[in-house]
Amino acid sequence: MMFQELGVFIQQARKEQGIRQQQMADDLGIARATLSGFETGRVADIGLRKVMLMLAYLNYELEPKRQSDLPTFESLRSEQSHE
Repeated sequence: MMFQELGVFIQQARKEQGIRQQQMADDLGIARATLSGFETGRVADIGLRKVMLMLAYLNYELEPKRQSDLPTFESLRSEQSHE
């Protein structure tokens, strides 16, 4: 999962639980603009601690996982340019 996808995930989980942005931001002690920016991908440099707080607030956790062996778009494009 990419960092931007994590923001979308948090937004979806928040909405599914019927939590308003302002309520979540107030409860976590962060600015609503920060939460909104992260959910929409406009704020990428948010810090892991805040992301972990958001996930815990929504009853989720971040779990490390090995990357799949499937090639990324960038690696495929790089291989083509070397041929």
